[in-house]
Amino acid sequence: MKVHFIAIGGSAMHNLAIALHKKGFQVTGSDDVLFEPSISRLAKHGLLPQENGWYPEKITADLDAVILGMHARADNPELIEAQQKGIRIFSYPEYVYEQSVNKLRVVIGGSHGKTTITSMILHALQAAGKNFDYLVGAQLDGFDTMVQLSDAPLIVIEGDEYLSSPIDRRPKFHLYKANIGVISGIAWDHINVFPTFEDYTRQFDIFINSIENGGVVFYADNDEVLNNVVSANQSAITKTAYKLPEFKVENGITSVLYNLQTYPLLVFGEHNLLNMEAARSVCEALGINAADFYSSMVTFKGAARRLELLGKNEVTNIYKDFAHSPSKLKATISAVKQQFPFRKLVACMELHTFSSLNKDFLKEYAGCMDEADEAIVFIDAQTFAQKKMEPYDAEVVKDAFKNADLLFFDQPQELQRYLERKDLAGKNLLLMSSGNFGGLNLNQLSSDFLIK
Repeated sequence: MKVHFIAIGGSAMHNLAIALHKKGFQVTGSDDVLFEPSISRLAKHGLLPQENGWYPEKITADLDAVILGMHARADNPELIEAQQKGIRIFSYPEYVYEQSVNKLRVVIGGSHGKTTITSMILHALQAAGKNFDYLVGAQLDGFDTMVQLSDAPLIVIEGDEYLSSPIDRRPKFHLYKANIGVISGIAWDHINVFPTFEDYTRQFDIFINSIENGGVVFYADNDEVLNNVVSANQSAITKTAYKLPEFKVENGITSVLYNLQTYPLLVFGEHNLLNMEAARSVCEALGINAADFYSSMVTFKGAARRLELLGKNEVTNIYKDFAHSPSKLKATISAVKQQFPFRKLVACMELHTFSSLNKDFLKEYAGCMDEADEAIVFIDAQTFAQKKMEPYDAEVVKDAFKNADLLFFDQPQELQRYLERKDLAGKNLLLMSSGNFGGLNLNQLSSDFLIK
């Protein structure tokens, strides 16, 4: 097979390109801008484009498929060339389905926890010696790439609800046609493509309907919106709720209690325990019993940037987390407070995505940082310009969060100076963003704190 990637540098796209290359496909690609780690990973496998930009001459008649990334535009010259030549054009979720049509497909959906649930399932399958393929949204310990496609009979897919490509406006997780599905929860996101909450929730109903006959969907029983969607759905598949396991927190360690056994964990927080139960439900459906599953979870370190421990000493822990939406923010702050009830918490988050910066959506953040002892919100002033959005000031943010004591920064250097002056003795610091805090070196910042 000979395939060409338009916008090969995307996170999922470059990993899929590498996976197909490993499978023996002839892979080429183009992009107008590439960043690390895509550059190094593509170069390692000889897939890095020689020049940035779009080159219609790469679209040759002998191509079996063109895979189109979301970063490309609908008027992309390579796309137009492929359309004119009648070459089959796929979004990456379409092509993943094409490559896994004869496999058992597990698809993890939901507004939060998808990467962690998927990672937990992969960790347990690996521990059980199972043969499987996967697509996951973060780099995981023990896995070379974020995508694997082989002759395995099973594939586990993190099912994003965002659009598939510039010419395919369907959410990605609709295209995989799961045999086993998971929905972790529903909290409005992606306001730029789902302008109302009803638009957004409808996508999860469609996802349930996309599950193959005889399939099953596992869903969190603590989410009222999700439960309403599941209850109203008319699909004849099996619908099974999961809930928190029995657990305890002692000396900063969370343990699951099951069948008179105690399983101490490296991860913590009720949201992660719910994620774990989603993963356990799937793994039991795949033939792994609960005791073996929990035994494997004892060594699960978590996915990258999900409550990732940057550093610690006897009196302070510093965490980095991907949380950026209201529900993720609230759950992550609550997790750290419950794990360390006697330490104060300094919580700093960056508003970075289109949805989070939208003034109409901003009110969804009301009260979500109240559990923190000190709340800090950062918006890089350059982000407004990059996204062509009208900037707003600290008072707008404080009013939206309903927190008059909240601190606001819009210059990364000012945020860094403020944090560097803080005394964190007896406190934890939680840094949350899907961006990079205006380029701050969080690992260096953490090191500087811990050697004071």
